[in-house]
Amino acid sequence: MSTEEKEKTPGILLQEQLTKKWEIAWNDLDEEETHKMKVISDEYLSYLTSGKTERQCVEISIKMAEKAGFKPLDDYKKSGKIIAGDKIYMVHKGKTIVLFIAGTDSIENGMAIVGAHIDAPRLDLKPTPLYESDDMAFFKTHYYGGIKKYHWVTIPLAMHGTVVKKDGETINLSIGEALTDPVFCITDLLPHLSQEQNAKKMNEGITGEGLNIIVGSQPYKEKDLKEGVKLNILNILHEKYGMVEEDFATAELEVVPAGAARNVGFDESLVGSYGQDDRICAYTALKAILERDNPKRTLCVILADKEEIGSCGNTGMHSLFFENSVAEMIDLMNIEKPEMVVRRCLMNSEMLSADVTAGVDPNFSGTHDKNNAPYIGKGIVLSKYGGSRGKSGSNDAHAEFMGKMRKTLDNAGVVWQMGELGRVDLGGGGTIAYILAKYGMDVLDCGPALLSMHAPFELASKVDVYMCYKGYKAFLV
Repeated sequence: MSTEEKEKTPGILLQEQLTKKWEIAWNDLDEEETHKMKVISDEYLSYLTSGKTERQCVEISIKMAEKAGFKPLDDYKKSGKIIAGDKIYMVHKGKTIVLFIAGTDSIENGMAIVGAHIDAPRLDLKPTPLYESDDMAFFKTHYYGGIKKYHWVTIPLAMHGTVVKKDGETINLSIGEALTDPVFCITDLLPHLSQEQNAKKMNEGITGEGLNIIVGSQPYKEKDLKEGVKLNILNILHEKYGMVEEDFATAELEVVPAGAARNVGFDESLVGSYGQDDRICAYTALKAILERDNPKRTLCVILADKEEIGSCGNTGMHSLFFENSVAEMIDLMNIEKPEMVVRRCLMNSEMLSADVTAGVDPNFSGTHDKNNAPYIGKGIVLSKYGGSRGKSGSNDAHAEFMGKMRKTLDNAGVVWQMGELGRVDLGGGGTIAYILAKYGMDVLDCGPALLSMHAPFELASKVDVYMCYKGYKAFLV
């Protein structure tokens, strides 16, 4: 027993034995892990900067996966079989990707699954967006997901997406990220004229129909022309991309904050960026599976779309794309009674619903029960349940699975904490957990805490990024 331990009173020793205090994760990093955390954080910054939309995230994920030896399902269909150790990926509609590593154990015994989402709150262009008013041209938008509308005014905006022209040609647009690109903006009132606006509730000061993006003010060079500014914008789009106005009807164009992800703070301990909900989990889960080889269980990572609007549509988790992906895998394993094996596989699987939660913000006290609140910098957060009020709409993880994850994370040296998303009668939120739980598998929400969640510039701790990667990797065995 050390001198320091001898000086501790029986009460202090008993407190250390029986009580638990969630610790700052930075204190657990040695020099080697600090270096690795920096490497992963730098890679993550690059991922956020390049992956502003779900389509871009899928494209980046494919490149990373192929570099790590993953191949598309069609390659395995040509050979006619999948065997242990094979690395497979499947893409659905360009917006969702599922990755598998076939295990040595029978897939009937279940998989280890980490599921995240790669869509984020944003502004979508309406089908007929372009109009002119008072000699200025604007795009009309329809916001996607849960946003505070006043966040989106007077900040530089970029535009990304896909346009399908009448002849079937597809063009991809990305405008506003390069320093030489123009950006876009939504205007707001000056303080001198905003007395009426200031008297409104915060959620009424900027309306959905008021989120109109200014795209130009110079008219086409011909006098006495009606809507000359609009025509000039159309002419520019036609010269650069071959577009006509009708092409907006067959386009998916997303407006997001312009600019790169950045280090935040004098100590550069934080990552600041748009879209960290939930690309922080998508990146760390992807990196974790890419570093695995020849597992016992079949491993799976899902990067899904549409979570921010209820996981609906054919690229959201309510669709059957994931179940179909598992069926495709099993079909190439030459297993008897494949229909039953699909069901047994899903029933026997375990899943981490990898999504973020809201960290305690000292600027806004009273939003959390601090005894059960998540904090940035204290590692990955285990959320036993989500939902709202009386756990409505929640998956509620069983104690046995919680205990297994506790042991897994502790054995891997992962710093973790427990947390709820806000006070019982105030907070609440949903993830994809309850959707996968319908198969009967054990599911647990597991991800980092963020500050300014759903804002155009969200904050995460770099040490939490690292602990997420480390935790997902420990689970994917």
